[in-house]
Amino acid sequence: MHHQPPPSKPVTDHTSELSAWQARIEQVLDDLLPPASQDPGMLHRAMRYSTLGSGKRFRPVLVYATGKSLDLAMEQLDPIAAAVELIHAYSLIHDDLPTMDDDDLRRGRPTCHRAFDEATAILAGDALQALAFEILTSGLAASRSGLAVVNEIARACGSNGMAGGQALDLKAVGRQLDDGELKEMHRLKTGALIRASITAPCVLAETDRQTFSYLARYGECIGLAFQIRDDILDVAGNSALTGKNTLADAALDKPTFVSVLGLAESLRQAEELRDQALSSLDHVSGDITTLAWLAAYVVSRDR
Repeated sequence: MHHQPPPSKPVTDHTSELSAWQARIEQVLDDLLPPASQDPGMLHRAMRYSTLGSGKRFRPVLVYATGKSLDLAMEQLDPIAAAVELIHAYSLIHDDLPTMDDDDLRRGRPTCHRAFDEATAILAGDALQALAFEILTSGLAASRSGLAVVNEIARACGSNGMAGGQALDLKAVGRQLDDGELKEMHRLKTGALIRASITAPCVLAETDRQTFSYLARYGECIGLAFQIRDDILDVAGNSALTGKNTLADAALDKPTFVSVLGLAESLRQAEELRDQALSSLDHVSGDITTLAWLAAYVVSRDR
């Protein structure tokens, strides 16, 4: 059963707000990344190449949308938004490497190791992750909850988060996973950083436990829905829009939601997760209109 917003809360198109936030984080990242002219030049060029000028900026947008619901200032949110996007960029560089997914195309351009070389790509990923935590610790140093924010994001990145999920992904190549195993893998690989994009602003705002719990649940639902939609686009998407080769997962013999569940059931589960996310927002005070719109965007996007 689809979640229907009550008549008193009409669904508003937040596309212009999304675009404004994407432009904002692009400028923040441009300012924070080392200039290409600074030595070591190739490393800095690779960092900028892999981060700037492309990408949905979905995780920073979630940071800003959550901050909006908690009445946080944009300037307070910039370090978190920049950090999660830099961590995401580093993870993509490393995931694309020949020893991992061996991808040649990312966001419509050659992957970092193709545009530069493997060693530079590894170092660029390492440096982007380090820069993310440098930005967090300096940008939130004056905040009472700054250290807790750093901890929240760090836990999303390690062996019990994104890196652990990638390890499970590599282990799954050529194997048949059931629905539960696949969801657990993506809860870590994709979902953990998406969830942290929502919970980190909660930690910064020192929300009550109930608000934190409902927003965290929202993040878990849209994180999984986001991955299901990615798997659908890998089969049914337009590579000119997605910027990635379609059927890439099938070529690698990797289990996906579509290969495990089928296309129709994958679509149904994505919509069910969207509805669960929206139900979680019913318990959150503040302006949750953008978060609600993003839940719908996650399952309808074409890239």
